[in-house]
Amino acid sequence: MVSRFYTLLLFIPAALVLYLSVTEVQAAETGLRAGAAQVDITPPTGVSLDGVISKNGPVTGVHDRIYSRALVLDDGNTRVAICVNDLCMVERSYFDRVKKIVSEKTGLPVNRMLMTSTHTHAAPRVPYGRASAQDDAYYESLIQKMATAIITAEKNLAPAQIAWGSFDAGRYAACRRFLAEKGSVSLNPFGVAGEQIKSVAGRSKQIIQPAAPIDPQCSILSVQHADGTPLAVLGNMSIHYCGGYKKGEISADYFGAYAKYLAEKLASTGSHPPFVGMLSNGTSGNVGAVMKQDKKKYPPFAWIDESGKQFAEQTVKVLQELKYQRNVPVEMVEREIELEIRKPDAERLAWARDILANPKQKTVHPWSKIYATEAVELDKYPATEKIKLQAIRIGDLGIAGLPCETFTETGLAIKAGSPFSATFSMELANGSSGYLPTPKQHALGGYETWPARSSYLEIDAETKIRQTALELLRQLHD
Repeated sequence: MVSRFYTLLLFIPAALVLYLSVTEVQAAETGLRAGAAQVDITPPTGVSLDGVISKNGPVTGVHDRIYSRALVLDDGNTRVAICVNDLCMVERSYFDRVKKIVSEKTGLPVNRMLMTSTHTHAAPRVPYGRASAQDDAYYESLIQKMATAIITAEKNLAPAQIAWGSFDAGRYAACRRFLAEKGSVSLNPFGVAGEQIKSVAGRSKQIIQPAAPIDPQCSILSVQHADGTPLAVLGNMSIHYCGGYKKGEISADYFGAYAKYLAEKLASTGSHPPFVGMLSNGTSGNVGAVMKQDKKKYPPFAWIDESGKQFAEQTVKVLQELKYQRNVPVEMVEREIELEIRKPDAERLAWARDILANPKQKTVHPWSKIYATEAVELDKYPATEKIKLQAIRIGDLGIAGLPCETFTETGLAIKAGSPFSATFSMELANGSSGYLPTPKQHALGGYETWPARSSYLEIDAETKIRQTALELLRQLHD
């Protein structure tokens, strides 16, 4: 009996070692996996660029190429995709078609994908800038290419680790809406007096202060391969754009310059797929261009390149301080809500038709004819619109997806009310439902509130969207 007992003991260590080895392999398999990819979506010469107000015409050249960039995360239970596109904005139906293609080819559910646009103004606005069949051909190819970016990122899934942080970039941002003394602001395009905001094309004799705060935080989500090699970085900054283009030339703006410089600094080595850097737009609907840090006059595109480089350099400093995790929960929820549309009444339509029928008449505002056209177009809209809101959880990081050009007040309120230790929002996510002023900002007036295809949701839309986004974040946290 004693000899048999000692014989049994001899086998226990080997069995234990075998058990531990299997357990370690299983743990590695159930840890975080990630994949990233980018696909060139640069349009050919002749394709229409951004919108009816900017009027920057068709593509005549390419300053820097534009891309669809995707990041896929999988914690062993849930797989999600984030796709950031160098486009001005994209209508929901186009993003929905992309998601359907991806789901059919990979099995990734359509409600596990967040797709967004950076809002560069030197790229197509899909399909609002449409002018020809050539635009339609580009949009069809664009759908396939955006789908390819996500599909390729999914194929690149590999063991990974993740971390997040931020830096203060407040000196680059400024509110572009200014509160003015009552009675000092000129008539709006509809001939209505009483507004208190000087913004785009506005005039005032007396400025008091910026009408809203900025969000100074540049948020960073960093993903590495299991061996510590950089895999992808997703930044998020609440600044509208940089600008300083040449008319007709394609550019990803500072979003693309940021991705370029990150790729140079964090280039993948060995057998790993290429590193992918991306910068998403936060809540910047009422924020102007990237503020220069000197008084130099830059030639076209130069400040875009320099500001992207500066953001990338500050990001790399943050990356050096981060502590990465292998086992973090990844979850995602979405919800559709229905909102009313601010359609023109009979009086506004009569005003619009009179202006359009008499194009040579003098108007009270340089944009009156544009907004007359917008009133006629807005009258064709349905009474309501369904929009999609999303929230993603990555450990104790929360991400909200909002389909509008969202004001900073909303982004700051979501951060303040979020149950997660770190939170940021992506605007123009899964659609492009116009500017989203708060009810208070609607009352003050200004360009971003004027009814048009660029701003058409009900006045209480911001309240409903903000509350829903917070409910989704709390749902993930709880």
